[in-house]
Amino acid sequence: MARAALNWSLADLSKAAGVHRNTISNFETGKYGGSPEAIEAIRTALESAGVEFIPENGGGAGVRLRK
Repeated sequence: MARAALNWSLADLSKAAGVHRNTISNFETGKYGGSPEAIEAIRTALESAGVEFIPENGGGAGVRLRK
């Protein structure tokens, strides 16, 4: 959802995070949980681009763009 909110392709996120696009694709589809380093790099890239991660709060976890 975060990548879609930014209208980023796999290649866009891969470049921003320095993580191979197959790693991102496999993470998104649940085929691979990702290494802690890769997950942190992805999260950092998305947050730097304006994504805010919303924790589980009874309504479900989610994302939004900063205002």
